[in-house]
Parts: sequence; C-alpha cells; structure tokens
Amino acid sequence: MTRTGPYVLGYTRQPQEGQIYSPKLAYSLHLAYSEDGRRYEALNHNSGVLFALATEREDGTLAAKSLKQPYLFLMADGTYGIVAIRTEADGTPDEESEGAVLLFTSTDLIRYEEHGLLHLGGNGHVQDLSCEYNEQGQRYVIHWRGEDGCCYRNELADITQQDQASRPERVEDSNRFPLPAMNVEIEGAVPRNAIPIASDIAKRLRSKLTVPTHIANRLPERVEVVSPDQVEAIKVTSLYSDGTTADKPVDWEMDGIDWSRPGSYRIVGRIRQHRYPFPIATHRADPCIAKWEGRYYFIATNDADGNHSLLIRAARTIPELVTAAETKILDTEQYDHLKNFLWAPEFHQIDGKLYLFHAGSTGEFGDIQSHVMRLKQGGDPAMAADWETPVRVVRHDGRPLFESGITLDMTVLDWRGRLYVLWAQRQFVPHDLGSWIYIAEADRGQPWKLLSEPVLLSKPDYGWANNHTFVDEGPYALITENHIFVTIASALVDATYCVGLLRASHDADLLDAGSWTKGNYPLLTSRSVRGQFGPGHNSYVTDDDGVIWNAFHARPGIDQPRSAGLRRVHFDIDGDPVLNLTEEKDVNPALAQVRLEVVVSEAR
Repeated sequence: MTRTGPYVLGYTRQPQEGQIYSPKLAYSLHLAYSEDGRRYEALNHNSGVLFALATEREDGTLAAKSLKQPYLFLMADGTYGIVAIRTEADGTPDEESEGAVLLFTSTDLIRYEEHGLLHLGGNGHVQDLSCEYNEQGQRYVIHWRGEDGCCYRNELADITQQDQASRPERVEDSNRFPLPAMNVEIEGAVPRNAIPIASDIAKRLRSKLTVPTHIANRLPERVEVVSPDQVEAIKVTSLYSDGTTADKPVDWEMDGIDWSRPGSYRIVGRIRQHRYPFPIATHRADPCIAKWEGRYYFIATNDADGNHSLLIRAARTIPELVTAAETKILDTEQYDHLKNFLWAPEFHQIDGKLYLFHAGSTGEFGDIQSHVMRLKQGGDPAMAADWETPVRVVRHDGRPLFESGITLDMTVLDWRGRLYVLWAQRQFVPHDLGSWIYIAEADRGQPWKLLSEPVLLSKPDYGWANNHTFVDEGPYALITENHIFVTIASALVDATYCVGLLRASHDADLLDAGSWTKGNYPLLTSRSVRGQFGPGHNSYVTDDDGVIWNAFHARPGIDQPRSAGLRRVHFDIDGDPVLNLTEEKDVNPALAQVRLEVVVSEAR
C-alpha cells in the first residue's frame, strides 16, 4: 500500500466455547483500525459490528444466519459496500445462498443496510469473493471462487440490483484467492481485507467503537458569588477522548472563604463521583430504581428464592440503597393467580400515581403474563398492605393480552401526553417463535388496559440476539433531548446475554414500526467490562444531581448468579447511550481535583 492511512480492516473470528464466543458471534464482520496499514487495533472490544439477518420460515419461525469471508470495498459515491457469504448460524453452507452472496452498504461503517442476496448465476456455493468498483468502466466487478475451485467474475452497473449481475465469466486467476495473508495481533482474528478511509470516517469509527476516556476539564477561571449555594451550583465540564462532554457536580471546599468579607479566594474541589463496585446486590436480576415522594426505591427479580417474592429497598439517596434493608411487598402465597415466576418488576409514575409492572404465573411457565399493581392513595411503597391486588394486562376489549404464549417485561414510555407500554411476547402455539418486542398505547388511568392493537417492534433476528435462544426482551425507555431510545436484552440469560438499542425521533409515530431503527450490534456484552458476564435487562434512573444511571444485571463469573450493578450513562458523539464507561475512564483520578477563584461580593 502506498497510502499512509488511515485504514480499516474487516475480519471474522475463530469461534470459541459457546458462552465465550460462539459461531453466531464469531461469524460476523469485525473491524480494526490502523494509521499505517501495518499495526491494527481491534474496535468494539474485538466484537462484531455487522451480522446477517435471520430469514423467516413459512411457519413464522426464524432461521438464524451468519456470514463468512466479508470483503470491504468503496462504492462509486464514496460510501462503503460489504459482500460476504451467508451461512447457516454455525458457519455451514446456507442452501438458500447457493450461487449468491450477501450485500450490505454503509455511509460510515457504523450503521448498515442489508440488501439481500446478489445472484451470481453459478452452481454450488461461493467459497471466496472480492468486489471492486471499476471507475473507468463505471461498473462493479465481483470475483469469486466456486466449489469447483475455479474463479469467476460478474459485473454490475448498480450493485444494489440483486438480479442484474452479468453471466458469470470464468477467469484464469489462480493468485486471487485466497486473499493475501495479513498478520494482525488480534485475538482469534481471521483477517480479510483492508481499505483506506477518510480521516473523518476514521475519527468517527474510533469515537463510536472505543470507550471514551476523561482527558481534561473545563471550568471558569473566576466566578463572582454572594453565597455558598452559588458555589455549590458550579459544575465542571469533563472532556472525553471522543470529543464528548459531561457536566459534573463538584464537592467544593469552602472553609477558607469568609462570607462576611468581600474579596478573592482560591478554592479546590473534587468531582463528585458515586462509585458502585459490582455487584451491588447478589441474586438480584432485572433491577429497577425509581424516585417517589423524595425517596429512592430499588426492586429486582429475586433469584435467591426461585422468583417467588419481590423485595424492595428504600433510602434517601441512591448510594444508601446499596446497604438498605429489604422488605417483602409480594410473594406467591398472597394471590391464587400469582403462584410462580415473579419476574422483572418495574416502578412507574403515571399522573401522580405509582404502579408496579411485573410478570407472574398461575403456576406453569407457559402461563406467565404481565401484571400491574397500583399503590393505594397515600400508601408506603415498602408496605405490602399498601398495594392493590395485581391486575393482568388486557386488550382494549377486555380480552387477555395474549393467549397463545407468554407476556413479560412490560415497561412504560410516557411521551407527549400519551402512555405507551412495551413488552416481550413469546408465541408457543402452533410454533415457538421466540420472544419479540411489542408496543401499544395504554389507558393512563388504567395502564393495564390497552387502547390500541399491539405493534411488533423487534425480533431476535441478529446472531447476538438469537445466541443459544431466540429472545428480545427487557425493553426500557430512555428519552433524551434529541431521541427516544429503548434498550432491549437479547439471547439466553447466561454469559451470552447482551443489550441492544432501538431508536426513534421525537416527532415519530411510535406505533409505526417503521419509525424505529435497530442497531446492528449490541451496546453491552460480556466483552464490554471485565468481570461482568451476560449484562442485560437494564433500566434508568436520574439522581438529584441530574446524573442518569444504568441499573443492570450481570454475572461476576460465567457460572455465577445474576447480580445487580450501577454505572453512569454517558452519551456519544451521536447522542447514543454509552453503557460501558467504567468509573476510572469516567473520572480520571489525576483530573478529579479542580480549582476555582471565587470572588465574594457584597449582597445586593
């Protein structure tokens, strides 16, 4: 290569043991970055960024797919294309892909569009491939090797037209495949090819696919105040390596200020950072924290007793919740219609009333359904007697929400005066379709009653979502200044569990599935934070300083119990949530202390 960089390398990985890095994860497009085309750094924790979509069988079930031999190329308009061989989930040949290759396009190598199969007209499965745009001929040229060991080529004027490829032409090019070997020091990497990328794309890739670190602070050099309250309100802006910022409260030392004597004073302070060593609660999954009438409450699925009770903690602050005592507010001895599987409890305030959404069953797994119970007027959330009887969620006509399977993990999205509920639903009859995410509008006064028909939002159609089982579940909304996000939990509830992201705009019709986009890769996996396996089913809470916290569960070891954790939510260059910013990256200890000149003036 004659160019000095930057470059991006596409690769797959060698599969490992199922809970570590299964074929569904390994057989995906991974990216690595280089400034010089020789030394490459794995992006996204050496995890895939592009996965093949599952296909749908005639009976509605999903057939998981993977991809091999991905090849990056530049499109005619300067954007990016990827061709790959679609395979079955385990990497074996996909019968539907015989004589065809899979095409994706992307403007930034972060978000991708899958265009489907490009039919090349050959017999048998493609074994290797490459693609380039020929500027002189203004055509895309695909070279590939067939099962017969021979090389062929096709041309297309518009590569997104799947059936417009020329007839395959056999070519004598024994040196084209396999691709030239690349030696990269990346665990398990099976390198493919590297392409030069523009500096702005390179910067964006690194910003989106590496964890930011705290590199500097921004603070006024001098402020004029008349009272301690004004100093306490002064925040520092932390600057991060990806160009993002976060405003942080500071614990200022003001003992040296004589408030009765106007003048200039130099003070120091420390960036306030609540630290929560993982885990904060063992055998507690699907955690949720909410503030109600001046106090914070923590609740979670209780794995310690086999999901037969719901225990609540109450405290004045979130840090105090870690050591707060637990009180039982519901168990499977209280009601005849709730005898098992008390799962995924969530507090939600709706028009001044507090509700607890949770799942429960009359006894069998196949009877699990979403329920809602309301706190009585003036009641104490920590008192079991102050909660009304849990009510099963129903449709607008009073019929059960779903009768051909189970519903669970119901949550609330309250937006512009309309109340939406989202939940996980798994159809068992006539076929097990796996768990899918649905949304509907609900009655604000009776949030257990839908006002609209359910709308499907997400299926577990990527390899990271159907790893070991086909599950999208645990939706939870996070609304920011620019977006409406819903994080979801996917895959089996083991070390393969992970967190994905759905996104909609503020002005979108939230009941239109087309208003939502789904990220190609998960935000949080077992590779995101060392020692936290199978992170997922998270929720969000804002503390008194305005800091948003991610409450999640993970396992401290592959075979350890599900346990709750807390970590600050950061936001990246696009405003998307960053869920893997660890405490030492969030606040650099060397930058934790800040200084300020305070000018005390006479009160007016």
